[in-house]
Amino acid sequence: MKLNLNKPIVFFDLETTGTDVARDHIVELCYIKLYPCGNEKSQSMRIKPVDALGRTIHIPEQASAIHGIYDDDVKDCPTFKDIASELIEVLSDSDLAGYNSNYFDIPLLVEEFLRVGINLDLSNSKFVDVCVIFKKMEQRTLSAAYKFYCKKDLENAHSALADTRATVDVLEAQLDFYKDLPNDIEKLSEFSSNTNYVDFAGRIIKNDKGQKVFNFGKYKGQVVKEVLDREPGYYNWIMQGDFSLNTKQEIKKIKLTD
Repeated sequence: MKLNLNKPIVFFDLETTGTDVARDHIVELCYIKLYPCGNEKSQSMRIKPVDALGRTIHIPEQASAIHGIYDDDVKDCPTFKDIASELIEVLSDSDLAGYNSNYFDIPLLVEEFLRVGINLDLSNSKFVDVCVIFKKMEQRTLSAAYKFYCKKDLENAHSALADTRATVDVLEAQLDFYKDLPNDIEKLSEFSSNTNYVDFAGRIIKNDKGQKVFNFGKYKGQVVKEVLDREPGYYNWIMQGDFSLNTKQEIKKIKLTD
């Protein structure tokens, strides 16, 4: 079943230097943008990871062993800053979808934009996480999802383009398989998203009363604004700590405006 779209949706997948949103960087980004008219655009980008001073970051061997991308493969590639404006044009009018994208790909993408001084506004975008849909229905990996729904083996698993194409195929097959699964991006987003997350990493969430509370540490479950008012030093500890820029941004916003 083809997706019922009211606006474009971008399926994307990242290959990275690791799995830490606050520390790791993108080395490959592939996307497939589907339009309501039935057209699509796809692109694969290799990216040279650099630190805040522009120095090249080594891709750890354990990461290269998974996705097959090594330092030499990206040494002459553009940095994220070089392609940021192009990506903004691709993403700005679209909803987003991926496999485990709500937990990793979207938070890391937002983090990369913040590192180059760009606040990516996704407030009007819906997020569809095919992995969440799959786990709620079957609880398997992407390769298993592809085998289960599409009835064939996934070739070149962990190649970003192959994984991205497989994600499109799996979601369309899920719509055929689950007759009660709505072919509507907003409803799919509601089904597959963590709507109580305040920051993308889930360090701050909304409780049953809609209050923004910490989701980690000694103040877990306590209202963020109340904790920061009561213990200003905790704010400083977070701002200086090993938290994602997006998490720090949201905490600063709560401190200044809530």
